[in-house]
Amino acid sequence: MMLVGRFWRDTWALLKPYWASKEKGPAWLLLGAVVGLTLATVYMNVLFNGWYNSFYDALQAKDRAQTYHQLLRFCVLAAIYIAIAVYLFYLNQWLQLRWRRWMTGRYLREWLVGGTYYRLQVAGPPADNPDQRIAEDLRLVVDGTLSLGLGLLNAVVTLGSFVGILWRLSGPMSFRLGRNVWALPGYLVWLALLYAAAGTWLTHRLGRPLVKLNFQQQRYEADFRFGLVRFRESAEQVALSRGERDELTILRGRFRGVLDNFWRIVKRQKILNFFTVGYNQAAVIFPFVVGLPRFLSGAIQLGGLIQISNAFGQVQTSLSWFVGAYTTFAAWRATADRLQGFRAAMRQARREMAERPGIAVGEGREDALVLDHLTLSLPDGQQLLPSLDTRVQRGESLLVRGPSGCGKSTLFRAIAGVWPFGSGAVEWPAQFDPMFLPQRPYLPLGTLREVVSYPARPGDTRSEEVAEALRACDLAHLVGRLDESRPWALELSPGEQQRIAFARVLLHRPSWLFLDEATSAVDSQLELRLYGLLAERLKDTTLVSIGHREGLARYHARTLELGERDGGRRQLPRVS
Repeated sequence: MMLVGRFWRDTWALLKPYWASKEKGPAWLLLGAVVGLTLATVYMNVLFNGWYNSFYDALQAKDRAQTYHQLLRFCVLAAIYIAIAVYLFYLNQWLQLRWRRWMTGRYLREWLVGGTYYRLQVAGPPADNPDQRIAEDLRLVVDGTLSLGLGLLNAVVTLGSFVGILWRLSGPMSFRLGRNVWALPGYLVWLALLYAAAGTWLTHRLGRPLVKLNFQQQRYEADFRFGLVRFRESAEQVALSRGERDELTILRGRFRGVLDNFWRIVKRQKILNFFTVGYNQAAVIFPFVVGLPRFLSGAIQLGGLIQISNAFGQVQTSLSWFVGAYTTFAAWRATADRLQGFRAAMRQARREMAERPGIAVGEGREDALVLDHLTLSLPDGQQLLPSLDTRVQRGESLLVRGPSGCGKSTLFRAIAGVWPFGSGAVEWPAQFDPMFLPQRPYLPLGTLREVVSYPARPGDTRSEEVAEALRACDLAHLVGRLDESRPWALELSPGEQQRIAFARVLLHRPSWLFLDEATSAVDSQLELRLYGLLAERLKDTTLVSIGHREGLARYHARTLELGERDGGRRQLPRVS
């Protein structure tokens, strides 16, 4: 019971912020219109219920004029109902779009701002496939919340509207108990209540496993989709490694999880469908069976019997709302669970960053980059780099060297402020606007102009500047393709991608530049030409590089050597 209460509290905390946000005015207005139209549909059903009585009584009496009058009345009612239904759908979808847009923006901010996404990736609480939770789960939870909420409202209002009609039409049912004769007023209402209560209880018992199965299905689907995307992005590496057979085995394994879990859902749904379909079919004939004695006795006419059938169906459907909505509810609850888990993981990651910041990063007093007793660790606590004390003055150039795995790239992450594991301090100089070039540059989706201009907006740089930067980096063959939108990360070679990154540097002209083996995919001659280009055009830029080739030393005034393990301990770094 406590778990159920906690789920609803967490779900309310998940859904509430939108209705208290800056968009609450239009949101409540739209919701009010949707609720009003939902109530209008219930009222129209009440009018249709009265029409059944009048129309079938006219048919039974063979009253030609009244029959045609009721047919005309039906056309008017139907036209009004159609208009209400269309605008109910339209405003409902509009509200869904606004709500999803707001929640997507909020979750993207929480995920991206402050490096939460990075913390979750390297050592945060488990939250598989955050992309799927933002792109798909938010849509499902918004859609499901409105669908279930409005469906429940419709059921409650319909029950209140038709229970009185059914009570009046059913009359009392007399039965003998011992020597006494008892009369049960409104017996059809009690039968509908009993019928729906039994159906709801059995539906919950049969369908409860669907909540967990739907939760697992979403995870398996997301894992399989991620595997396909990962394979597509690494197509060249797989082709060169002749790894198609292994990739096929991996993807088949992930898809097998999708199929196996889906088959478990199908089998459970089959059991549930046997009951719900039979339950709904029995509900069609049940009101005729219980109302037929009154019709045969002459207490009611044919129109009354049809009206009883319709009213009983409305009451029974309202009371059995949970039966029909159970599959939707199971999927919605699984989605809400996943979003709650994602939200909790992001909050825990931010809490850990606040409580255990590890490395203190911020602006210092000197016009230099200062590393003060900086110690780097792995997420599991294992020390990666011992205490490091050094400073890089503005305008200097420093080459960081050392064997693979000694912590060079992690040092750059700590300087950037994204690596929290360790101790000590990183003090930035005033007006620190660094640019980091990793070994494998990031190429966003879009036109080549957007790729080269990243992270600036394409309109912030002129075409002539972009073209000149490409030519300077030996990419003149790409100048004519600036407006082409292609998967550039797949189409360009690693060397071309690294030169794209250098073209970005020429466009942005940062005051501090950090290169993490940013020329590893080009030959040594082109590497020296690129560094010479930086020395010629960015004379005021402070240059810090990670590299192994001997020729790089000529472009750096100082060298920081990160030592290998010696007797199980890290050697202290050496600056020369």
